[in-house]
Formats: sequence, structure tokens, C-alpha cells
Amino acid sequence: MRVLVLGGYGVFGGRLVQLLRRDGIDVVVAGRSLSKARAMVADFGGQALALDKDDMPAMRAALADVDVVVDAVGPFQGYQDYAVARTAIEAGCHYLDLSDDVAFTAGISALDDAATRAGVSVLSGVSSVPAISGAVVNALREELVDITLIDTAILPGNRAPRGRAVMEAILSQVGRPLAQWRGGAWVETPAWSGAVSRALPKGLRRVASPIGAPDVTLFPGAFSARSVLFRAGLELDVMHHGLRLLGWLHRKRVLPRLDRLMRALFWVARGLAGFGSDEGGMSVVVAGRDVRGAPVTRGWRLHMGAGQGPFVPAVPALLNVRRIARGQCQPGARPALGCIDLPEVEAALAALGGCFDAEAPDLTPLFERAIGAQDWAAMPASYRAGHDLWDHHVMRGVSSVTRGKGLLARVIAAAFRFPPERAETPVSVTMERVGQKEIWTRDFDGQRFRSVLSPAGAGRVRERFGPFEFELDLPISEGRMGMSVQRGWLLGLPLPKAVLPRSDTSEFEEDGRFQFDVKLSAPLAGMIVHYRGSLVPDYDT
Repeated sequence: MRVLVLGGYGVFGGRLVQLLRRDGIDVVVAGRSLSKARAMVADFGGQALALDKDDMPAMRAALADVDVVVDAVGPFQGYQDYAVARTAIEAGCHYLDLSDDVAFTAGISALDDAATRAGVSVLSGVSSVPAISGAVVNALREELVDITLIDTAILPGNRAPRGRAVMEAILSQVGRPLAQWRGGAWVETPAWSGAVSRALPKGLRRVASPIGAPDVTLFPGAFSARSVLFRAGLELDVMHHGLRLLGWLHRKRVLPRLDRLMRALFWVARGLAGFGSDEGGMSVVVAGRDVRGAPVTRGWRLHMGAGQGPFVPAVPALLNVRRIARGQCQPGARPALGCIDLPEVEAALAALGGCFDAEAPDLTPLFERAIGAQDWAAMPASYRAGHDLWDHHVMRGVSSVTRGKGLLARVIAAAFRFPPERAETPVSVTMERVGQKEIWTRDFDGQRFRSVLSPAGAGRVRERFGPFEFELDLPISEGRMGMSVQRGWLLGLPLPKAVLPRSDTSEFEEDGRFQFDVKLSAPLAGMIVHYRGSLVPDYDT
């Protein structure tokens, strides 16, 4: 085997060259800088080339004498002509790239016919994502008949070397609209907004924020997943949250696109490169239901220490070169999904000092956990669909609203932003899961009010409206679930039972649709609001 690595002296390309050499593979290191290429091959006497990936005549000559070309240069954003891949196909040369760009990786399939005729394999995204993440999901989804969530996070250490291409790819997205597949629909959110905590082996915990990756586009179709989330994180809080702030300023049109500030931000990152650690890793969670309908959550977590993290994106390319050498790589052009298996990934990473575990949070939906598996299974299908929240869920329908007439009732209704009285009004309920909590936003034709629900033990949940929090009992009878207030707090202080509101609430199925009937009243105020109607999941409307 003879392999040409474009950018073979870069952060990831250089690691790939080292791995290929350990396998005894003849490597040609190429890039715009001949001096850097020569320095890279000095230890093993390999060939170095000065080669610009946009110079097709020179590229054509270089590919005439190799079996595989690996594009580790980047950035791949905005490069949709696939000139290197097309030239490789013409030369009868296998092509791999380390692309992390959504459009580039997904679009490589346009070359499938040409690659198949030439008998060569053309794979895009032969990197941490989607190659490794896809291998992990393939392993974790075994025996699941319904995949409700795929949640991936990449969390490098701050001392890991930073390539300009990777920084440019991230900065080009921060603060910009990001489409994510959530709850069976595309939901737009700003990239690098919000932050969640993610744990890795050996006690590491990092924050992560949403960013675009090939997984976001490819996984919904490849795995029939209801939600697909991808996040990345920076170890230093000042960098991670500083980038969030810059993204917010961009959304407010105070700053231009952040990739236009590349030089200044690269200088800041270099200045902070000595802080933090050289430990990092990756986590993947797959949740869903098995053939019995039981909820299942599975996880895979990777820890890399001793500065070995930058080898991770290079491992899939190494494994695919091995497969090509054995004649096991199928001709054609496609994203790098299903091109490697998890056992071979783990073996390669373990040889580099990686360690793994299978820890994952229990993501059983809140109401399913509260009422218990037996009662959940006995409830009507529309009820289960309405409360089957793993990540993001929208229900839509119609409702009627009646309001209390007394002054105190009107004051309370206004304070809680309950909807005005109407015989019929469109209604939607957007539910979002954050950890073990659910955030419900009810929208009655533009009049919105929000509450946060959380676990409270068997048969109960807690619901918070601003400073008020109430514990609700969930009695089940003949396919109906009620909600009755048992305890309450104001700013954390217990409320006397004499002032607790009354909730006469019922959820049930009628004509195959989820029905709700909510009547709220309070001492002295009487009836505050009464709304009832039907809802169906957004993907059914």
C-alpha cells in the first residue's frame, strides 16, 4: 500500500501519518509547505511533496503513483466541487477525507456512480464523526425497535493542538442558525447557544453546546431516530462561555460572523493553550424502546489522556486503509457510515491509551417513570404518545377556554398568563427535556405560559410556575390520569393547605386522540381557568 496524505504535517494528518507508519505503510506527505512535509518524513525517509490541493494537474500526477489519498487539509466548508475526489476516481485511487462539514460529507454520494464504475472507495467524514459516532450508534442500537434519541458530544482537552481549519469550521457556525432533528421535526436553534454538562470516564466533566456535524443530517435517516443532537465543548469555561457570548453578540448584530475574527480569536486561543489539561474524550447516548416497548438507554464514553486525543480523528482513516489493503472496502462514494465497527475502533484507541465505559443516564420519560411501567403500558396509545418525551416534543390541537369572573380569579389568571376566554382556539404544547426535568410551553393562539415539571417519587410529579411549585398526585383509573395538588411552596417556603389551589385535571383518549380537561380553582378566588381540548403530535398533523 502507498498512501498520500494531504496535510500530512497538520494536527490530524500528522497523527495519521504516524499511525500508518506503525502499520508499515508507505506514506507520501504532501502540502503547500515543502519544508514542513520534509520535516515530517525525516524520521522514516518517506517522500515529501509540495502540493496545493487546488492544483489539479499536479494532483493528477501525484495520484498516479498511490493507492489511497487521504484529504486531511480542510476546511471543507464551502468546497462542493469535490475536485480531489473526482481526480482520485479518474486515477483509479481510493479516496478518504476527514471532513466534519455537514453539506460536504452528505453530498459526496453524488460521485457514487463514477466511483463504482472505477472500482474505488470514496468515503467522506472518515473521522470522529460520523465514522466513530456511527460505529458506536450501530453497536448501541442493537435490539432497539424505536430509536428516540442519539446524543453525541466531543470534548477535547485545552492543551490539545488546535488546527486553523477546525477553528474556522466552528467559528463559521457560532451564533448562526442550526437546524436540528428533534422530536421528528427540524427545529432551528443558534449554534453554540445553551450549555449542558457531560461526564467522561475518570471523573472528567465538561460543558458542551450544540454545533453542526454530519451526524445531525445523516443520522435521522440512517437510524430512523426521532431526535439527533450533537455538541462540542471547550475545557476552559472562559473560552466556552466566552464563545457563547460572542455568538449572542453576533445574533444581536453587534459583531460580524466570527470566522471573520479568526486571526484575533486564534491569537487568544494560543495565549490560553498552556492552561487546562491534555485529557479529553467523547460520549454517545442512544435511547429508545425494545421489542417489548420497555425504555432503554445505552451509553459509550471515551477518555483519552497524555495528549493522545488528536489521534482519535485519524483512527477511522487508519482502519479504512487497512480494510482497503485487505480488499474489504466496497466501491462507491458515500458518507463514512458503517465503514468500521466498534470493536476495531476500541482496539485501535486502546492501543493509544484510550479507556471506555458504558455509563448513561436513565432517560425514561418523566410520566412513565412516575406512574410505573404497568400503568404506563395500560394507558391509551394517544396518552403515551403525548407524554413520550425524550428530548423535544410538540403537540397541536384545539381548545376551549373559560375564565373565572371574580376580581381575584382574574388577577391570578393574569399573573400566571393563563389564556383568555374563547369558545375555540388553536393550541400547541412544546415540551423540552433538560436532564430529568420537562419544560412545557403552552401556546393558546399567541398567549403563552410555561411550567417546569420534575420527578417527585412514585405516582407524583412537581410542577413549577415561576416562584410557585406544587406537588401533584397522578391517580390512574380506567385509562384516565388525573392531577391533584397535594403540597405547594412559594420561593421554597411551604404553603398552608388552606391556601393550596385545586386542580381538577383529567387526561384521556377519545376518538383516538389525546384529550385534556384542566380546571383550576383557589380558595376565595373560586374557578380561575378551565381549558379543555385535544392534541396530536406535531409529526401527525
